[in-house]
Amino acid sequence: MQICCHACGTINRVEREGRSGVAVCGRCGEELMPTRPVSLNDLTFERYVASNDQAVLVDFWAKWCAPCRMMGPHFEDAARELPDVRFAKLDVDAHPRAATASAIRAVPTLVLYEAGKEVGRHSGMMTGRDLVAWVRRQRSRNG
Repeated sequence: MQICCHACGTINRVEREGRSGVAVCGRCGEELMPTRPVSLNDLTFERYVASNDQAVLVDFWAKWCAPCRMMGPHFEDAARELPDVRFAKLDVDAHPRAATASAIRAVPTLVLYEAGKEVGRHSGMMTGRDLVAWVRRQRSRNG
């Protein structure tokens, strides 16, 4: 399986099954499949979304947005419940190029990518339970 490191952008090959332990990037040593959201930026966003064999769910958010801050813990809960999906966050104010390229018009907006292609989008806050159900629905429709 191919996993792109969120920190340095290196593409790593990881065995689906086999060795126990945590998969880490061969270049920078960062954990490749954390059960928590990772932070993306303008430089890492496109490669991370396009180069992961697993689905990637990106939370486009802003520090000033109260619903974004309220949804943060729910997003973290969902990441633990869906270990086969990579969860990432992108601050739209700090990284406007990636937000603009993704046509983000409101925050929070969740975008689900499979093989680098957008397969689902939702604007507005969701609870962890609703978020997990939404991701599962989107994935079942697309694959």
